[in-house]
Amino acid sequence: MSLSDQTRKNALRILVRGVNWLGDAVMTTPALLRLRERFPQAEITLLTPSKFAGLWPGHPALDRILIVERREGMVTVARRLRAERFDLAVVFPNSLRSALETTLAGIPRRVGGRWPWRNWLLTERVEPGGNVRRMRKRTLPEIQALIAGKEVSEPPPDERSHQMHHYLRVVAALGADPNPLPPRLTVTLPEIEAVRLKHGFRPGSAWLGINAGAEYGPAKRWPADRFAAVADAVRQEFDCGIAVFGGLGDVALAEELSEQLQTAAPTLRVLAGKTSLRELLAALVCCRVLLTNDTGPMHVAAALSVPVVVPFGSTSSVLTGPGLPGDSQHHLIQSNVPCSPCFLRTCPIDLRCLRGLSVERVLAEVRQAWRPAKSP
Repeated sequence: MSLSDQTRKNALRILVRGVNWLGDAVMTTPALLRLRERFPQAEITLLTPSKFAGLWPGHPALDRILIVERREGMVTVARRLRAERFDLAVVFPNSLRSALETTLAGIPRRVGGRWPWRNWLLTERVEPGGNVRRMRKRTLPEIQALIAGKEVSEPPPDERSHQMHHYLRVVAALGADPNPLPPRLTVTLPEIEAVRLKHGFRPGSAWLGINAGAEYGPAKRWPADRFAAVADAVRQEFDCGIAVFGGLGDVALAEELSEQLQTAAPTLRVLAGKTSLRELLAALVCCRVLLTNDTGPMHVAAALSVPVVVPFGSTSSVLTGPGLPGDSQHHLIQSNVPCSPCFLRTCPIDLRCLRGLSVERVLAEVRQAWRPAKSP
């Protein structure tokens, strides 16, 4: 056995239990990088849902990826993990299942956030700390009271309330640096060139990305006709192409939006439902700016250093905004109506938080975000 093989055999074996939403997965990357700093010689393995496997190839914090298939049962997953003989589990989700999996796998040290019904499964429980505010859905009476000008007792979130700090606190319990880093994803030049060839992104051409969907629900979706109006104005002003992104569930919306655009076919690419996750990363890098709702591709673009412009409605840019909080290259437009953020999937009144954000206001933010093209 070589010295390197012996070192690897004796290395601390760390399992990181990944999260179940795309945006949250991206927000774990600062904690993963800090974990790598803390344990530079460890073998770090990420357990991730199969739908997010395309995020992680080449990521500098990770040595291995283990996949959880959608219908794979908890006992089956735990049996697989037991065979790996991990020394330490870093449990990012707050779910009962994630703690049970690592416990049944016999991993002796299990670190995660304190949460009801599962604390006894963790060997080390991490407190939220300070005046951290969690996302809580408002009730209709609360919304009506806020609209009427009545105060609802609720402390404002402090700077540590951003979701990435939850993951940083978990790894800080292991001695890692708790200070945030910019979220980071990686994509290779051959992957970018392959997407350019497949979808006709000519080298040197400028593209505005549009992502008008939001899996969470309609309370996060700025109206599609306003996306189209901004896109047409940007195309005319900057002589750029328009790339429309989205998942399989956004195909109809993307087609509706493309029909509203005045952009000619040679400068329009409708990619909704046509890219793998890995191809999405490469295609986003081809864009100068991404105009998007608060959704997973927003976080992906920001982690690839693509500026994003985001109208926020029912959610909070303070709690789940893209990139490093305060990064000036990203333009986060939060409505000032009193009932926002409510964190509801569907607005119970008139969606005033998003309908109050005008085309002119969002267009002005896209103009500011527009930058000279950078090499990937």
